[in-house]
Amino acid sequence: MKDKFYLTSAIAYTSAKPHIGNTYEIVLCDAIARYKRFKGYDVYFQTGTDEHGEKIEIKAKEAGIEPQEFVDNVSNEIKTIWDLMGASYDKFVRTTDKKHEKIVQKIFKKMYDKDDIYLGKYEGWYCIPCESFFTETQLVDGKCPDCGRDVEKKSEDAYFFRLSKYQDRLVEYIESHPDFIKPESRKNEMLNNFIKPGLQDLCVTRSSFDWGIKCPVDDKHVIYVWLDALTNYITNIGYDPDSNNEEFNKLWPADIHIVGKDIIRFHTIYWPCFLMSLDLPLPKQVFGHPWLVVEGGKMSKSKGNVIYADDLVNKYGVDAVRYYLLHEIPFASDGMLTIDLLEERINSDLVNVLGNLVNRTITMIHKYFDGQVSLSKEYDEIDKDLIDTIKDMDSKIEDKMKNLEIGKSIDEVFEVLRRSNKYIDETMPWSLAKDETKKDRLNDVLYNLLESIRICAVYLESFIPTTAKDILSQLNTLDKSTEFGSVKEYNVNEAKILFQRIDKNK
Repeated sequence: MKDKFYLTSAIAYTSAKPHIGNTYEIVLCDAIARYKRFKGYDVYFQTGTDEHGEKIEIKAKEAGIEPQEFVDNVSNEIKTIWDLMGASYDKFVRTTDKKHEKIVQKIFKKMYDKDDIYLGKYEGWYCIPCESFFTETQLVDGKCPDCGRDVEKKSEDAYFFRLSKYQDRLVEYIESHPDFIKPESRKNEMLNNFIKPGLQDLCVTRSSFDWGIKCPVDDKHVIYVWLDALTNYITNIGYDPDSNNEEFNKLWPADIHIVGKDIIRFHTIYWPCFLMSLDLPLPKQVFGHPWLVVEGGKMSKSKGNVIYADDLVNKYGVDAVRYYLLHEIPFASDGMLTIDLLEERINSDLVNVLGNLVNRTITMIHKYFDGQVSLSKEYDEIDKDLIDTIKDMDSKIEDKMKNLEIGKSIDEVFEVLRRSNKYIDETMPWSLAKDETKKDRLNDVLYNLLESIRICAVYLESFIPTTAKDILSQLNTLDKSTEFGSVKEYNVNEAKILFQRIDKNK
């Protein structure tokens, strides 16, 4: 039996087309999912769209269409971009799905019957884009503390979830499970800035708009965004307050939720307390990833600095964009996207290091051996050094991936690729080819290079999958073993350019 691994992205809000910063999250999740599958895990990767709320209702009205048609359009656009980026999700969920809506109503009723939900009145400052209420003291210069936009004073009847009831239990859980919130800085922020100062009961219904799941105990209300959105992680794998199915029992608790740092509060405070109310185990980990910022700071339409994934892909290709996102965004701090740096990475890493190594190795094999080389008979010290570097790669990548240091994991592969380029300079195949007595040695050198390229391609399949498959196709092998010497004989196909060099002058 394979170990299960259930990971999720946050579900994308269907108010607008996702920009490259939103897209980073799905690429990050996909890299982790692919790597875990490669390591033999039974992976279930879930993503999707969050489709209710006042903001959607307003946007649909502005567009002159019904909310359902509006979210259908945007959800389809989001799914198209996720597919474009090569996201290998197992399920794309939508919160307007009738089955999800029915289970959310059951969840609400269970909490209500348990007296974890009660009727009250909300008076406070409301941010429509964030769909969040704030107290006077939480505002920053009179504006929303999350997005910086204007807020409105609102007062309405609402049902509240007794968040305060679970405060002590939540603190104890976080402090006794050091890996629950990652990175460490986010855990400290949640504990010290939000939980320990005192949790306020949470508004979980609204009565001032209609676009949402009807409240099962009061049809004048709709269930408010977070109780609807967060529960997607269990409603779509078979959770039912009356009877859970086999899939839910197998998959829950989730191994990891990958979310943006701006919504980690909801995933590490609201969500655990909801699960405690339902008597369900908590997810093993919530990772709050950093933002991708551009020149001028965080992307926003008002600043005019929004970049979309499909525009970048149309110009540079999917894997070049994936490589940049995964390699350049640090584990715990914001990453910068500039076109100059993207083009520099394509030229220096993807063209010079990877592309040139593959191209010139295959070209030499056709030139000197008509495309065929076989397993080395003996190894020099210089060969052993290369092979040892290749063999060390697995444990190094595993250590980095355990800590979600994706960029550093990719660096380990590129260290082997750079070492392989250096190996060419050290062994000088073109010189060996001039001496007929050194033909066996030439075969050995080129075979060693092919095995290095093949094994690197196997690891790269988690990060730049299309390119990895192209490399294996050029090597004419389907062998995914990471053991050096697994392929006994190569009969390679013609060399093809993996990445085009970018001429900045053009």
